[in-house]
Amino acid sequence: MLLNRRNLIGTFAALTMGLGAASLAHAETLLVGAYPANPPWENKLESGQFEGFEVDLVKEIGKRIGSDVEIQDLGFQALFSATVSGRIDLAISSITINNDRLQNQAFTQGYYDSDIALVAKKDTPLKTLEDVKGKTIGAISASVGEAWIKANTEKYGIKEYRGYDTQQNLILDVQSGRLDGAIGDIAGFQFAFTKMPDMAVVTAIPTGDKFGIMMKKGSPLLEKVNGAIDAMKKDGTMAALHKKWLGADAAAESSTNKILPIPQAQ
Repeated sequence: MLLNRRNLIGTFAALTMGLGAASLAHAETLLVGAYPANPPWENKLESGQFEGFEVDLVKEIGKRIGSDVEIQDLGFQALFSATVSGRIDLAISSITINNDRLQNQAFTQGYYDSDIALVAKKDTPLKTLEDVKGKTIGAISASVGEAWIKANTEKYGIKEYRGYDTQQNLILDVQSGRLDGAIGDIAGFQFAFTKMPDMAVVTAIPTGDKFGIMMKKGSPLLEKVNGAIDAMKKDGTMAALHKKWLGADAAAESSTNKILPIPQAQ
């Protein structure tokens, strides 16, 4: 009987240790949400794997803070509720840091200066922003492009706005003529247009915005993840990612190279 009791105690201890190890393993894995069709920032391959600037970024951060990285496929709008609810630890997908988002989310320092752009087919009559008067313009829903359109519809006389779930569908509707043009992240458009010779950037729209990694407000990961970004800027890793994925060197004073404070809500 004593032997059986000892065996039971040993079995219980082993199970407890196993559960503890499993919990620890889960705690050491960064769950990262990503919008799957957003090159060059992130793109899901047929194999199910992700690649892109921010994919390389979070994997490098994981190495530097001693965590594995698991990337989950989420729609862009779903990223915001997923961080707030704790479903994911971090969110990437060319997410612009702004004061509205900082009320409910936390962000690392910026690592890319993100202008947006008006794009259209190369044979478009659109030449400037003033030419969107009376036109139908699209953007990815919940993006900075959408926010710009809504804020400037009256100013520029935009006839109609249409929101899209993916950049691919947005661009295809511009190509087909269902949209007169689109507004969104200039780098993402330029990357896509390397394989779309009939598409072009009409004009850049400077914003002063920056991309950052988003997480739940009050997340204990913020300081660690931001510290890893500090180190990547210092040793040139961030600049190398810019060169690899965007095909050009980042400006010396850009947020890709310059260490910045953690953004705070105003």
